[in-house]
Amino acid sequence: MSQIHKACILAAGRGTRMKDLTDDVPKPMIPVKGTPILESIVTGLVKNGVSEILIVVGYQKHVITDHFGDGSDFGCAISYIEQVVQDGTGKVVELAIDFAGEDPFVLSYGDILVPSEAYAPLVELNEGVDSKLSVKIDEDVRKGGAVFIEDGFVTGLIEKPGPDQPTSPYYNAGIYAFSPVIFDYTAKLELSPRGEYELTDAIANQVEDGLKVKAVELAGDWADVRDPDVLAELND
Repeated sequence: MSQIHKACILAAGRGTRMKDLTDDVPKPMIPVKGTPILESIVTGLVKNGVSEILIVVGYQKHVITDHFGDGSDFGCAISYIEQVVQDGTGKVVELAIDFAGEDPFVLSYGDILVPSEAYAPLVELNEGVDSKLSVKIDEDVRKGGAVFIEDGFVTGLIEKPGPDQPTSPYYNAGIYAFSPVIFDYTAKLELSPRGEYELTDAIANQVEDGLKVKAVELAGDWADVRDPDVLAELND
């Protein structure tokens, strides 16, 4: 079993659906109950043994770097890398190649809020498991991704399935654990029908090649802070 001490957080986007709420800050820095989303992610990871964090920045990056600095105030070492081209979730992961090195790492989108204990099953990779993918049930998979599971392992994924595509009760919850083999698969990605390089395609290709991708159903609250309505509900 490999304890994971590294994490990468994707926090480069503006979050256009948030409208004027992101005029001056990137979406991950919007407060929920007084604390920026990104800070809640960082502190939750640190509480579970993560000591090195790479934050992928872009829009209004100075807001993030000024807030977190080198991470010492948050109990970890934080470094930054800029995403210059916004071309999808698949290629942005490659910005973490040097950071990860030979080590496994957790990957989280910068707008996913979970209680700190939800990270516990994601900060380790058992021998023979190449990746972990978190899921929630009773979410609208058309807004994210449908995950197909058998005996606890992922058998397939469909990103934002259409009305004529298969569906699943399991929703891709946006937090992962990867071994460095993920980079072999992101390197081979082709543009999806949506015109982006999709991380889920890389994971699906791992599954097709017989690699073990374990599904982790997250306990407790979970929120994709995707728009002002979700934000208002969380801050209510």
